[in-house]
Amino acid sequence: MKKVYIETYGCQMNVADTEVVFSILGKAGYERSASMDEADVILANTCSIRDNAEQRIWGRIDQFNLQRRRNPDVVIGILGCMAERLKDKLLESGKVDLVAGPDAYRGLPQLLAAAAPGHPQIDVLLSREETYGDISPVRIDKNGVSAFISIMRGCNNVCSYCVVPYTRGAERSRDCGTIIREACNCQSKGYREVTLLGQNVDSYHFGEFDFADLLSMVAEACPQMRIRFSTSNPQDISDKVLETMAAHPNICHHIHLPVQSGSDRILEKMRRRYTREGYLERVAAIRRIMPDCAISTDVIAGFCSETEEEHRETLSLFEQVGFDSAFMFYYSERPGTLAARKYPDDVDIETKTRRLEEIIALQNRLSLESNRRDIGKCFEVLVEGKSKKSEEELCGRNSQNKMCVWPDKIHKTGDFVKVKVEDCTQGTLLCSLCEQ
Repeated sequence: MKKVYIETYGCQMNVADTEVVFSILGKAGYERSASMDEADVILANTCSIRDNAEQRIWGRIDQFNLQRRRNPDVVIGILGCMAERLKDKLLESGKVDLVAGPDAYRGLPQLLAAAAPGHPQIDVLLSREETYGDISPVRIDKNGVSAFISIMRGCNNVCSYCVVPYTRGAERSRDCGTIIREACNCQSKGYREVTLLGQNVDSYHFGEFDFADLLSMVAEACPQMRIRFSTSNPQDISDKVLETMAAHPNICHHIHLPVQSGSDRILEKMRRRYTREGYLERVAAIRRIMPDCAISTDVIAGFCSETEEEHRETLSLFEQVGFDSAFMFYYSERPGTLAARKYPDDVDIETKTRRLEEIIALQNRLSLESNRRDIGKCFEVLVEGKSKKSEEELCGRNSQNKMCVWPDKIHKTGDFVKVKVEDCTQGTLLCSLCEQ
């Protein structure tokens, strides 16, 4: 059997795609390799969301080609978003033998059979139907605790800064029956948590079923597992979804709700389909229906033409919402997007960096304040393994997606444990076992 080694970069969707690729190649006679040194095929499943993600892949391609000196027959391939966006450049580099976009994975066995140095193979056609819903993924989570389930692919929002609609194609939802079967299969294999994935899960729609219906069906079919999901778009998350979350104890009380900016003018320029007021209304609905729900977000500092006042609007929105955590970046122009074609990238790097640092400093304080409010509370936590700092401690996340650490020599990975928060840092709840 030929051995295949895959490195995965970027979002959780790419992790789910890598599991699909391992399944497809496994049925074609390939064996998964944990080591690049032993592999006959080296693949990178890539991300294009920011320039530094792509630059990292170019560096890895050079490392892969060093392996070719040891094994001239090794096949090197690039999968995913970067393959879709930079197909010509990748082929012209002469350093890769295969380029396959996110909708081309079914054909990988044929592409690999034909690929060889000097004879590169390519398939980057995007599909309006492909969901890989009939494929049973080969899970790569080492602990066997958490699994990702892709419920839809692509995106129709076409935000002005984002490459996803160009690299992953139009939005399409997967048959809800296959999703439920996959979740039940995870439960039967001992998984304790699944995360339902989509670029915009709240726009899921299959037949008569919407995302709230799907959430409810998965929660009821798999009562022994926790259910998470990502990502929500502010204009689409409905009260029905929130009420469904509140009604099922095994659906986690955490919502990732990207805001990107606190300025209405910048939101419009980003082609986000909500206003500041609309975003805050959705936050108020979350607080009303699930007072204990954690909210995390994404934000972009220094988008095209952003003023100091508009930056302060973002800071004030962070203060007003009090996010529990955030992913924070400064604007990175992506070629081919509407923003790159239409708007000058006119905020200098020093200003972008300073604004980002101000957002990070604020969020660090908000995260610490959020965690301090949890001191004295008890939470049910899913054990993920030993803590990074001590073999005597276990770690895991609560329903709100906060990392907890506590001394424990009794429980093991995959157990649900009740812990009490004794202290905290801005990133971690420091706990003890609750008295039974």
